[in-house]
Amino acid sequence: MNKNKLCFIFHNDELLIKEKDGNIVIPNAIDVQALGICLSNLDLLTIKDTTDFLFGELHISLTEIAEFKFYKLRVLITAIDNPTFNLAAKAFHLLKWDNTYKYCSKCGTLVEDKKDERAKICPKCGLISYPRISPAIITAVTKNDKLLLAHNANFPKGTYSVIAGFAEPGETFEDCVAREVFEEVGVHVKNIRYFGSQPWPFPDSLMVAFTCEYASGEIKVDGIEIDDASFYGAEDLPTLPLGGSIARRLIDWFIIRQTKY
Repeated sequence: MNKNKLCFIFHNDELLIKEKDGNIVIPNAIDVQALGICLSNLDLLTIKDTTDFLFGELHISLTEIAEFKFYKLRVLITAIDNPTFNLAAKAFHLLKWDNTYKYCSKCGTLVEDKKDERAKICPKCGLISYPRISPAIITAVTKNDKLLLAHNANFPKGTYSVIAGFAEPGETFEDCVAREVFEEVGVHVKNIRYFGSQPWPFPDSLMVAFTCEYASGEIKVDGIEIDDASFYGAEDLPTLPLGGSIARRLIDWFIIRQTKY
């Protein structure tokens, strides 16, 4: 093991890092050895250029190890560069899957790691299972020079974001956009266009982003997921999600577009 091996080390939903000269530092193999910590499920995540990325879990709760500290992965999205955050998100996603999927969903037998790919196989019935990925849409709905923002019942008080929801079986992403917007806020949309995507391991999502335009209807929140919603201009936006998320990228796209006109 050497400094060209970087380790994503998790305790529950927290990642071990240190701050140095204003930058976030992921521990390398030498750091791990010096810290003397015992990792479980240490595994190779990927190889990029000349660097091996490993990941594993630390089951002992430690708030601080030398200069390193544990931080919730979700709040690090604005501090870590996007490629590194996506790798950390992949590691977190795989750890949760490995900890959750222990038994065959068909026959109940204890599963084993498949040797030739990232999957688990049942030694009894042969069922192969892959890490779960739940596709979800997220969309910016515009109406002339305003953007639809909603308060989800699970959000902090006063924080608003764009509409999102999970895709259902037999549904295209475009169908999902139209359905989720109508179910949550009661309006119809048109001109649905792809915007981008983001891995989001909270819990196991792939966020697929779209823009669309208001077509008809009056805002009527569902009162379950969404308890308030309205169209906002770029100059009177409420409290928004943190940067780094694709939700914030959609909102920033709207703001930039408005400032050009």
